Amino acid sequence: MSTTAPTLADLRAIDLFDDLDDAALEPWLAVAHVRDFEPGETLAEQAEAPSGVILLLAGTVRALMIENGREEPVGRQQAPTWMGAIAVLTGAPLGVRMQAETAGRMALVESEDFNRLALAHPGVHRRVMQQVAPVVSRLTAMEQDRERLASLGTMAAGLAHELNNPAAAARRAAMEMAEMIDVVTSSIARFVESGMERTGAQQLVALQQEATARASSSSALDALAAADAEDSVLERLEALGIGEPWRLAEPLAAAGVDEAWLDRVAELAGPATDAALRWVAATLTAGRLAAELQESTARMSALVGAVKTYAYMDRGELVEIDLHEGLETTLVVLGHKLKHTDIRVERDYDRALPQLTVRGSELNQVWTNLLDNAIDALRRQGTITITTRADGACAVVEIADDGPGIPPEARDRIFDPFFTTKDVGHGTGLGLATARRIVVDRHDGSLTVRSEPGRTAFLVRLPFTQH
Repeated sequence: MSTTAPTLADLRAIDLFDDLDDAALEPWLAVAHVRDFEPGETLAEQAEAPSGVILLLAGTVRALMIENGREEPVGRQQAPTWMGAIAVLTGAPLGVRMQAETAGRMALVESEDFNRLALAHPGVHRRVMQQVAPVVSRLTAMEQDRERLASLGTMAAGLAHELNNPAAAARRAAMEMAEMIDVVTSSIARFVESGMERTGAQQLVALQQEATARASSSSALDALAAADAEDSVLERLEALGIGEPWRLAEPLAAAGVDEAWLDRVAELAGPATDAALRWVAATLTAGRLAAELQESTARMSALVGAVKTYAYMDRGELVEIDLHEGLETTLVVLGHKLKHTDIRVERDYDRALPQLTVRGSELNQVWTNLLDNAIDALRRQGTITITTRADGACAVVEIADDGPGIPPEARDRIFDPFFTTKDVGHGTGLGLATARRIVVDRHDGSLTVRSEPGRTAFLVRLPFTQH
């Protein structure tokens, strides 16, 4: 690695100096220090104040955004060009890591020297400032995309978590249902083989229907009574010589059959008693499994419906909504974060609020950010209170928690882009900025916060009539 001074031709190739003549370039030559770099070398680190402005004389450099240890390429710089001047002039940390993609050469102008010379040469200062808006806009758009993806990730995680139990129950019920169908099929074949007469078969069917009717109309037994009933049925099945009687005792006992019923089946079925009882138990179990399948699939349908409502799929951008519907579906989406905590959600809804015409999916992103922040603030225990009310020409939604509150030094900055009080890797700093943009810019409303130890409340005001 070598360190030398750049040449006039080196600086002349960089558009930052297009407005300067050779004489004006001389002071820049005096403070720029050239060195070589190797592929993979970090030239400037994200979130750190740059040591100066990099004048890229040869080679290619990648811009990487780092989050949770992962590198995401966001751009590429090819010589001749300049990097880091915006951060140096504004005093802000770099938003990306600059890493060499190829071997190359660079000249570094230290921050103090660059600020002094840029102010002395307005052409240079003007060229840097012309790039502030597009660069900040590009970085903000990327972070907003991350925020939207994070919101989608929250929704997907919640949906996957909530769907897991009913899906597993439905899968288990379907597998057991297939087994019961096999039992019913094989039992009918054994009836035929036993030579059962038509009259006996009709009476056996009547007993099966009796058991089914008992099962559908009986109330749930308490645990002790159910155990006693199952023990009694099991003893009688064993006395009748039924193989693996424990498999039949539970569904038969749950249907409320007694010893007299069992004896009547044995009298009618004769040598096919085992098959007859397995057939009845299988049909009873199949009925229970069908009910479980209905319950599980209904739960899955309800979750899918909640997500559709959350995203307002199949509707136009502007939709007429009940605010409470959006709040409730957002709670469903975030249910997985609440499930294993002692956090209570209390509702104080004014159900008389009229419907609002809003951009529904965007507004649900607001509820997601505010409720997610409240859950994070409480960690494991506390109360979230959601209040809705009318206030003049506006609907007001207040989301409050009884957590530790927002530190005083952070209250004035919590709506600033990229500002976050969360640990590194747990927030982009755009959740509240995005929420405020949606409420203020997209719905002509307001988003404010009041916070003290023991209570933090975010107030969203939305006009009933959109202009």
